[in-house]
Amino acid sequence: MISVRGRTVGIVGARGINNYGGFERMLADLVPRLVQKGYGVRCSCEKPARGKPIVDYKGATLDYFALKPPANYVLRKAFELVYDFFFVLKYALVCDVVYVLGIYGGAALLVPRVLGRDVVVNTDGLEWKRAKYNVVERSIIILYFAVSLNLATKIVVDNEELKRFIGAKHHFKISYIPYGVEHQQPQPWDAAKLGHYISEKQGAGAIKPGKYWLLVSRLEPENNVDLIVKGFVEANPKYPLVVVGDFTSYRYRNRVREQASSGSSAAIPFLGAIYDSETLWMLRQHCLAYIHGHSVGGTNPSLLEAMISKNLIIAHDNSFNREVCDRSAHFFSTSADVSNLVASTEQNPEGASRLRWNAYERTAAYSWERAVEGYHKLFKGDNDVARARLETEARVAQNEQSSSFSKKSSEILSDLRSAVKERFSETGRGR
Repeated sequence: MISVRGRTVGIVGARGINNYGGFERMLADLVPRLVQKGYGVRCSCEKPARGKPIVDYKGATLDYFALKPPANYVLRKAFELVYDFFFVLKYALVCDVVYVLGIYGGAALLVPRVLGRDVVVNTDGLEWKRAKYNVVERSIIILYFAVSLNLATKIVVDNEELKRFIGAKHHFKISYIPYGVEHQQPQPWDAAKLGHYISEKQGAGAIKPGKYWLLVSRLEPENNVDLIVKGFVEANPKYPLVVVGDFTSYRYRNRVREQASSGSSAAIPFLGAIYDSETLWMLRQHCLAYIHGHSVGGTNPSLLEAMISKNLIIAHDNSFNREVCDRSAHFFSTSADVSNLVASTEQNPEGASRLRWNAYERTAAYSWERAVEGYHKLFKGDNDVARARLETEARVAQNEQSSSFSKKSSEILSDLRSAVKERFSETGRGR
């Protein structure tokens, strides 16, 4: 068994820690726990738009890329490839384990493999299904996906459903490690906390505890924000839909905002990104219901955080969300579904109390202690994946050896039969 003390893990692929996105939220909880386990942890980060970069996060070292990410979409994609490539190479030289979040490490993963490092890849969701990508981009992503799986020594999935999209030949590498979620202290309602995020025209006072809907995500097509907003407006609701998150494109932002302004019902305040955890938990704990539109990922932390806050969950109907929520949520596929669910919930807000409790109880399966133990087994080198690989190699060698022995035995018996036959022939001629 390899000692954990002194064993280092380099984590590549997130924009930072505790920013928006599943990986960034996951690292905020995972990294300190790995440090407590005795690991040396380093994380790649993008330079912040403003403020001084934090170089230490609860015992982990944060490494920043020299260049700031560009605003242009095409340049941004190129930046992310170079960013991941650079840190894979950097951590291959100084870390025992290179943990890559996503599949953009690509061919660079060959370097840590040659150097004898463990290469762990978290496939994330079905990246190529994101609506923002064109055919060429999707083809490149699928290629990176295949290359990353082949070069990885171990693969992490946070949702069982993701296993279906990984070839059978890689199944012995897979470890299922779902995200964890923690109980939070109750946050008293404080409208002043929203003053930093809401316009003076809308007014923070318009958002009242228990009388608003909540959506928290990156605002992009595969999270179905446009579908949700359209259905919400069509329901002519009494209460506003509070939207937290940043848009990833101007075109999509204009489309969603146009839909939001088309109705005469309650307002839809867009608060932008909120990184203050107390404000986020306050919004979760006091909302009427949480609408979750993610459709191509695995298990999203924002969904688990809503569930542990005892929210009524209204989730996009797909296999990933079904796995997490099971029968503890309402599901939608169309804007008409959203409209009907919004209308019926506002008419009978107390009717969903059982669903709220069921959602809360399901979070017991998403424990950070269990998740960290899974990563501990993976990173320390003594794990079922390694044993499975060794057992497979041993069986192959045994079969080869058995085949070789059988072949050799057949050759010997054949030679022996020929010798006996020849001997009898000579004896017969002597008589």
